[in-house]
Amino acid sequence: MQQDKIVVGLDIGTTKICALVGRKNEYGKLEILGMGKAVSEGVQRGIVLNIDKTVDAIKRAIRQAEEQSGIDIGVVNVGIAGQHIKSLQHNGSITRPSGDNEITQDDVNRLTADMYRLVTPPGSQIIHVMPQDYKVDFEGGVTDPVGMAGVRLEGNFHIITAQSAAINNINKCVTKAGLAIADLILEPLASSVSVLSDEEKEAGVALIDIGGGTTDLAVFKDGIIRHAAVLPFGGNIITQDIKQGCNVTPNQAEQLKVKFGKAIAEEASDYEIVSIPGLPNRPPKEVSLKNLAYIIEARMSEIIELTYAEIYRMGLHEHLSAGIVLTGGGSQLQNLEQLTEYLTGLDTRIGYPNQHLGKGKIEAVKSPMHATGVGLVLAGYQAQEERSVARPGYGEEETHSNYSYQATPPVAAPAPVAVPSFTAPAAPTPAPVPEAPKPPKGPSKAVGFLGDITRKLKGILIDDFDDKQY
Repeated sequence: MQQDKIVVGLDIGTTKICALVGRKNEYGKLEILGMGKAVSEGVQRGIVLNIDKTVDAIKRAIRQAEEQSGIDIGVVNVGIAGQHIKSLQHNGSITRPSGDNEITQDDVNRLTADMYRLVTPPGSQIIHVMPQDYKVDFEGGVTDPVGMAGVRLEGNFHIITAQSAAINNINKCVTKAGLAIADLILEPLASSVSVLSDEEKEAGVALIDIGGGTTDLAVFKDGIIRHAAVLPFGGNIITQDIKQGCNVTPNQAEQLKVKFGKAIAEEASDYEIVSIPGLPNRPPKEVSLKNLAYIIEARMSEIIELTYAEIYRMGLHEHLSAGIVLTGGGSQLQNLEQLTEYLTGLDTRIGYPNQHLGKGKIEAVKSPMHATGVGLVLAGYQAQEERSVARPGYGEEETHSNYSYQATPPVAAPAPVAVPSFTAPAAPTPAPVPEAPKPPKGPSKAVGFLGDITRKLKGILIDDFDDKQY
């Protein structure tokens, strides 16, 4: 039975590594049996830069999750992100024997599997192939061709690739920790599973996942993902701004951001001042909450503007009837919803991974900070229903995640592929602070800054291909 199956999600983030052990109950809701967290010191902007530190953090998180759940963990669903993620559209087709009358699921699976064999740029490989729509004998607009009569079957696919070195480093870390990878899942896709409803995906929605090192974007329309992108900026860059602007230590800057930070400076009082301990043999330091809010608003405005400019560049801004959903640890800043509505003109809400969760003792998983981890567990259950499609782009053999309470033996890691090392771009200059935000009635506010922001996007966002097909 499905409630007897255990799925583990492993979120390897820039600020934390989190392991969640989940099981579905008799009502189809997810129960989190155990959670383990560890500080992530070997990951920067979604890229593993130190194998040993990352392995140690994974072991600590897994050990905590095992102790809390009482389950031996052997296989995990791992999230992947970073600026190396690329997204493109591709068209494929197959010709069926004329004697066969109906298109079967095997025909659709064969067409999808062919997409994993596409030639990708050197040093990259395909991690996701997602169908958009199909054509049967040149008749387009088909969402499900199974059962239709036809000879030629075509499909438009959304393909996501990742750097082979990044995949191999993640695989090496997980293997050294004594685990095996069941599925490698793009983190914004995992987050969308946990915080977005089917109605929002159908109407059109943009998910913005603000993490510690990156901000991930996933746009859905008609129930299908239409675009994905990654910005190499997140909550950590705001902390760095506070550190420099207020002349405090990194730990003090993080605490100021979490406890007193506001995304709109006008909402902060002119007379509130926080006193924080000074360095040894030095007096305490006083920080104005108004100045703190100005620093946060400037950087957060830039992140939202860059993200919306990417949506606008792809022509998807007019198809977001459900607006924007913010999630991730960075979405917990006060007044961020109002700032996003002011800059984009779109309805905005904070995404909590609550709708798929059943009753449990671990209340912390209901925070937007754990949206990706919960989504990885849910995506693991979804993957169990899609095992009929081979994935030659990831490895020669596929490991299944539907294990029960016994640990599953690890599988061998794929051979490493040499690629150029990742170099993070320099942080941009903070944007000027807007005056007294008031949400506009339409999206016209966002159009004015598009010229400048689009120029900023060159070399920053992931989809700037010379040969992209849309």
